[in-house]
Amino acid sequence: MVVLNRIYTRTGDDGTTALGTGERRPKYNLRVGAYGTVDETNAAIGVVRLHLSSAPDLDGMLGRIQNDLFDLGADLAVPQREGKAERLRMLSSQVVRLENDIDSLNAGLAELTSFVLPGGTPAAAYLHLARTICRRAERMMVELASQPGEPVNDAAVQYMNRLSDFLFVASRFMNDKGVGDVLWVPGQNR
Repeated sequence: MVVLNRIYTRTGDDGTTALGTGERRPKYNLRVGAYGTVDETNAAIGVVRLHLSSAPDLDGMLGRIQNDLFDLGADLAVPQREGKAERLRMLSSQVVRLENDIDSLNAGLAELTSFVLPGGTPAAAYLHLARTICRRAERMMVELASQPGEPVNDAAVQYMNRLSDFLFVASRFMNDKGVGDVLWVPGQNR
């Protein structure tokens, strides 16, 4: 259980922050940036949920995803180390659940005949925004994993990859199951 009685600590006033291990890193550190961008994804999903009164099943899926994203942030905040007891880690079962949710939403969508522009309903537009933030988080996690001594859980990277797919499919779902998608027309404005 997490107990937060005091919100400000002044420990970050020097431009550093603590990982879950207690190790201090600069706030511009790639690991800190990666879990910060996961948090940004979560916040964007919170905005989406304000527009889902007509889609309670999707709202429930996104609520589970928001909780998963806190798990993922905790995973990133405590780098895996040999010989250390494992902390909270993302699991492949969370990735599988996302895949099942994607398949469920995608089953009734109109056929896709072009790339989709962000837009349509407010929920769809915000889902596209969340998707692009999610992709940035994924890129940062992959870059972090390529650095010596900076392990990243494979399931966490896979989760973010699937989440961006989920957010795309969910945006189409909220655009009248794809009928209301705003499609890209190549060269339209030449």
